[in-house]
Amino acid sequence: MKPLAGLRILTFEQFGAGPYGSMTLADLGAEVIKVENPATGGDASRQVGPHALGENDSQYFQTFNLNKRSVALDIKSPEGRRAFHDLVAGSEAVMNNLRGDLPATLGIDYAGLRSIKPSIVCLHISAYGRGNSRTAWPGYDFLMQAESGLMSLTGEPDGPPSRTGQSMIDYMTGMTGMVGLLSAVMRARATGEGCDVDTCLFDVAVHQLAYSGTWYLNGGEVPGRQPRSAHPSLAPVQTVRTRDGWIYVMCMKAKFWEQLRDALGSESLRADPRFASQALRRAHRSELTEALDAAMSTQSTAHWLGLLSGKVPVAPIHDVAEAFASPFMAEADMVRTLTHPAKADFRVLANPIRIGGERLSQAACSALGADSDALLSSSNPARGPA
Repeated sequence: MKPLAGLRILTFEQFGAGPYGSMTLADLGAEVIKVENPATGGDASRQVGPHALGENDSQYFQTFNLNKRSVALDIKSPEGRRAFHDLVAGSEAVMNNLRGDLPATLGIDYAGLRSIKPSIVCLHISAYGRGNSRTAWPGYDFLMQAESGLMSLTGEPDGPPSRTGQSMIDYMTGMTGMVGLLSAVMRARATGEGCDVDTCLFDVAVHQLAYSGTWYLNGGEVPGRQPRSAHPSLAPVQTVRTRDGWIYVMCMKAKFWEQLRDALGSESLRADPRFASQALRRAHRSELTEALDAAMSTQSTAHWLGLLSGKVPVAPIHDVAEAFASPFMAEADMVRTLTHPAKADFRVLANPIRIGGERLSQAACSALGADSDALLSSSNPARGPA
């Protein structure tokens, strides 16, 4: 079942935030049409290496663009503009993740398109938002992690500030934009009135400060990096050494601490007054870490997983290869094999949403302009080369 079947969205998008969000809608059945300028090679991420998939395509590009169609069109030309307006008339939303000043310049905001279709919804995903002193600034995920304060919370206390290993602000911004877009489409369907919808990387990054931001705003508490990737207020929620590696334990509730303590069979942990309450364990986190390291270093990670899994929240700390080799990865069905013209057994990550208990079907994104003939008039000179 594809719950968004019948929803057509035109996109002007590149790299991560916009494409990640719109791909989720495409997986759910929306017809997502990438409007790409053939003169520039389309979405710049088609050229991102090092793993090419033939000419003007790559594994990086496909990661963010499955299930989408492509129209090659230069909307700055008169012919291209007319063809674009024809597409708008048959769509419910137009979205972009361009610099904040470009939607108005290109006429892809609500002011520029309402005369074509009053119910059109225009989503704008930018670096810093529109209508402020940074509207025309380019920006990317890692810059937002730096400026928002998130990097000050990531890494070991005695190490440098660090970013997360993946572009999580891009992905969260994309999904935030999709919530806004779908909400506005629901309203437009009911009222016939479209609108602009805005979100930006900076705003989403700040929002991800979550309770750390709330604590600072209400008490001036400046949080910092925690040792062992620990939770700032609950203990033990952190990495612990085992005989052959590391394990992550999460005693988010008192009962989990009691179960961990009992499983370790350590009378000293049970009797130590420094660990008698959550507040005391937090206050004596370094001593608790030493005690847990000493106890859990006597056995392997596999031993502790066998003893604790399903009782105490624990997980092995994998690298990417180990993660994909895990038997549960296969059971979870999070890897799919697609057919791509350049790779018959192209493996991708499955969409994490299930509908009716089933994974969503996926297909490779079209080549640049491959859907132009189907979506544009065959006599339209604005059509770019497929």
